[in-house]
Amino acid sequence: MGENQKGKLESMREWVVEHKLRTVGTLWASGIVGSLAYNWSQPNMKTSVKIIHARLHAQALTLAALAGAAVVEYYDHNSGAKAERVAKFLDRNEHR
Repeated sequence: MGENQKGKLESMREWVVEHKLRTVGTLWASGIVGSLAYNWSQPNMKTSVKIIHARLHAQALTLAALAGAAVVEYYDHNSGAKAERVAKFLDRNEHR
């Protein structure tokens, strides 16, 4: 992996860590859209069943994303990374 690729992955990871709920919401929305698109290609299902399946798939994806966010939060808490981010945030706000 090149240095540039590593930087992109690290910056993506940092963004996800800082915007956990936005990430979970985006995953939920993409799960609904993706599942609806897939279910609409199934001709032998009622519309109500397609919508229910889309909601269930998105709900499962959301639970997985929340579990992932909890793991990231746990890791940040144990590594001390979260405390460093909070300290930087508080330092920036003191200068205003």
